[in-house]
Amino acid sequence: MAELLPPCSPRLVHNPRVDREGAYGSADRAILSRAAFEEMRAEIAAWPGYAPTPLRSLKGMARAAGIDRLWYKDESARFDIGSVKALGGAYAVLRLLMREVSARAPGVPVTALDLVVGRYGRLTRAITAVAAGDGGHALSVAWGARAFGCGCVVYAPAAATEGRRRAIEAHGARLVSVDGTYDDAVRRAAADAEAQGWMVVSDTSYAGNMDIPRDVMQGYTLMVEEAMSQLPASERPTHVFIQGGMGALPAAVAGHLWESWGRGRPRLVVVEPDGADCLLRSAEAGRPVPAPGAPATVMTELACGAVSPLAWAILERAADDFLAIPDGAAITTMRRLADGTDGDRPVVAGESGAAGLAGLLCALCDADTRAALGLWPDARVLVFGTEGASDPAVYERLVGRPPAAVAAG
Repeated sequence: MAELLPPCSPRLVHNPRVDREGAYGSADRAILSRAAFEEMRAEIAAWPGYAPTPLRSLKGMARAAGIDRLWYKDESARFDIGSVKALGGAYAVLRLLMREVSARAPGVPVTALDLVVGRYGRLTRAITAVAAGDGGHALSVAWGARAFGCGCVVYAPAAATEGRRRAIEAHGARLVSVDGTYDDAVRRAAADAEAQGWMVVSDTSYAGNMDIPRDVMQGYTLMVEEAMSQLPASERPTHVFIQGGMGALPAAVAGHLWESWGRGRPRLVVVEPDGADCLLRSAEAGRPVPAPGAPATVMTELACGAVSPLAWAILERAADDFLAIPDGAAITTMRRLADGTDGDRPVVAGESGAAGLAGLLCALCDADTRAALGLWPDARVLVFGTEGASDPAVYERLVGRPPAAVAAG
């Protein structure tokens, strides 16, 4: 196997509570379900600009890595946000506004088109959606708020880069800087929303806030279904590597695969930064526990210290393994994708977007981890490139070239 990454020492925890034989039950479907998926897919497929994102076969990297197949679901062109988060936050905003308009005008059917053309603008303009963070979810909420006609306030950690701030404000959101971490921004957003009568559109759940995070997670399942339909008819992945964060995205992937493929679903490995590994620690503890200290990682979309309880309700039985990797693995993987490997087309991936693939490469470079995960030469692996260059200046600093130059080949 070619050395795709410098030697690294990932930390692997197998989930002792994973259920490989059981059925996807009614409690699981109350969180994520094929029925809710079909409703969501019909809605998002009708949005202007919707198109499935490509599933790329990285044949050169697979050969170099010593595995049979490697598929990369490339979310870098999802709407005009360039992230899978476009499917979650904006859909949750839409569902929120539909509920609110229906409550304030009982008996009146409400569609997305009604909201886009401003039919209920008098009602929606009085609603403010609130989000926390500086990445794809916050950007998606801002995008959805503008598209469907409500106000938006985003609470971003003070360390948010200027590029990420500008992107959020470009979609019409008011940005509030919060001293501290993403989790501090979540708490501040919730407190201010309660005081002001605003609506929190959060991708993490907590007491009194379950419906909206459920909508966010359901939106992400569209990416999974697209990938499933794009795979060769005679081939299924043996493994899936997916980014962690506070759990919403991997739970959406895990739940959709479990309900769709049952016992035949791939082995699911959740990848986190070693400086923000709340999911791995929760697997060890057998319950949601926070990562100690402030999250520290270049993978800003994954810089979460606390687990979403709603996501954990799926992951505690659906995720097979949890893998923590160093920042350097993600940065090197961004460069490998930008360069292409053995004829592969160059791919633009942000720090967090490359994390799933970085976890795979890190595992392959460590003999013990490779064996523990069963990554033998016949392995067929699906990874999700969940974002493009979310901040072009940061991307250029890490990769050495601007994203436009990489995309041009």
